[in-house]
Amino acid sequence: MTSATPGSREGLLSQEHYLAPPAIPTRQTPKDVLNTIWHKNEVFLDIGSYSIGSFVMVLWPVLLIFLWLTQTMGFDALDAAYWYGFMCFCGFPILILIYMLSRPVPLPVRFNRQRREVCVPFKDGRYWIVPWEQVTAQAVAMDSVGQHGKTTQGLLIVGFRNPDPDAPEKERDFSLGFNCGGGETAMSLWECMRSYMEKGPDAIPDSRLGRKPYAETQIGSIVTSLFKGDILDVLHGLFFVIFLGTYWAEKLQNWKLAPPPDLTDPAIVEWSKPLPPEHWAKRSPELEEAIAKREAELAMQTVQ
Repeated sequence: MTSATPGSREGLLSQEHYLAPPAIPTRQTPKDVLNTIWHKNEVFLDIGSYSIGSFVMVLWPVLLIFLWLTQTMGFDALDAAYWYGFMCFCGFPILILIYMLSRPVPLPVRFNRQRREVCVPFKDGRYWIVPWEQVTAQAVAMDSVGQHGKTTQGLLIVGFRNPDPDAPEKERDFSLGFNCGGGETAMSLWECMRSYMEKGPDAIPDSRLGRKPYAETQIGSIVTSLFKGDILDVLHGLFFVIFLGTYWAEKLQNWKLAPPPDLTDPAIVEWSKPLPPEHWAKRSPELEEAIAKREAELAMQTVQ
């Protein structure tokens, strides 16, 4: 994976935003839209790409459409075209979901802000320690036009280069892909990582994983809003539960990610321990200059 200077490139049906290196501000607010923040403290940030909840929220509305068609047409009237569509849009995704639920959760990537390094673990026990300023980030959005109009799909790609210069070609790069829609949403997700490393843990949201108090769960928040008389919030919650399947997304997420997996290799445990402030790694002069220039540009745009 090659690095690129941050900037944008637009095609007829695509947009590409190169975000790093250097890791300069994007102007977007850090937002963990996919619950990727698994653990956060003063030393490190764990980012996971296992997003079972978003998979359910994409599958659920499609499943509801087919259930509605079944109810409308009647079971006996369903033809081969219906079942072909059902298998393509629901059957195979459900099998993928079952497979995902049966597999162990992949380990998170750990960003150490005191050392300004990133630990990339692998299933076979190997891990890379990659300098933070060499991490690449790119937001990609693709448009497609069909009989139902234009749809946009996109993702954030965060890449890491193997620190071993003698590694085989197929083992030189590793990347994480986050299906978050591209564009500003991808930038907001990237800002969670960038702002943590450059500003600190208080600059980004807390993790939303784990067992929550009843009032903060999907059903609990609806009941709480009902007692408060906030009908609009009740309708908002019911829409998400009924039409997006957020109740099941929450339950499956808690099942697989409460608690999320941790990095237990003794060397990484030692690497993750806090350092005295005088031993913290510093920004490179090049990144310092790039961030100062970008912040000046953003300040000028705000004034205008």
